Amino acid sequence: MSRIHEALKRAEMERAAQQAQSETSVSARFESTAVPFERATPAAEAPATEPAPLTLETLLERCPQGEWHPDPKTMLFLQPHSHSAGTEEFRTLRARLYKVREKHPLKTLLITSALPAEGKSFVAANLAQVFVRQHERRVLLIDADLRWSRLHLSLGTNLYPGLSDYLRGDADLFSIVQRSPQGNLFFIPGGRSASNPNELLINGRLRELLQQMAPLFDWIVIDSPPAIPVSDAALLAGLADGVLLVVRAAQTPFDLAQKVRQEFRDKPLLGAVLNCVPPAASYGSYYQYRYPQNGKRKD
Repeated sequence: MSRIHEALKRAEMERAAQQAQSETSVSARFESTAVPFERATPAAEAPATEPAPLTLETLLERCPQGEWHPDPKTMLFLQPHSHSAGTEEFRTLRARLYKVREKHPLKTLLITSALPAEGKSFVAANLAQVFVRQHERRVLLIDADLRWSRLHLSLGTNLYPGLSDYLRGDADLFSIVQRSPQGNLFFIPGGRSASNPNELLINGRLRELLQQMAPLFDWIVIDSPPAIPVSDAALLAGLADGVLLVVRAAQTPFDLAQKVRQEFRDKPLLGAVLNCVPPAASYGSYYQYRYPQNGKRKD
């Protein structure tokens, strides 16, 4: 029995030795054929490439001059005689804005009002016009009132593609920018109707657009929705260097104008523009008298 036991034990030891040799051989074989592994960089961790800065040459090439048919009733500076009542007030406003610019950075202006029908679009359009009448000044006018776009009617041009289409991702920058026949006024219309204008204005694309455009223009004028009914104007004010509140004479309730002033207390509110002042009470009536329609005066 002892010999049988010893034989079994010896056989077991031999099997163990053979198994150990086999495992060592397999391990060595895998080690010799192993390929070094390099960790791939996920797409999210790959360095982001910023788009090349927009140049004026590219903008002029991609946005040819269009044919506009401006409304002479609302576009004061496109009338044959640009010294009618109202034009001098815009020249005065322009001069005051340049005074502000001497002390504070000021390029992007937001034009709003307390309520609809107070003339904010009229002020925005003519302020852009009075800026562009200066020598070699380039101005970008943007209709950011996506709820009730009207600037295209004053300029006599197309409504879309426009800002809402760009913010939705349905149009690129060059397809929404229109260039006036005079050449130095550029315009972005409101675009197609949007069911969610507030969300579009805060999705980040408008901020990117303004950052791209700012180096190319002397002034950017933005027409916004009225401030009391909706919050769009307050959101847009965060993208502007200055805000002008349009107040309609004998119509805008004082308490509503004060409410807007209070709501914009942390915004760059520059002041109010009094609109629809009777001619006899306006400063412009004096200049209309000084510069008759057949007279000439340089801007």
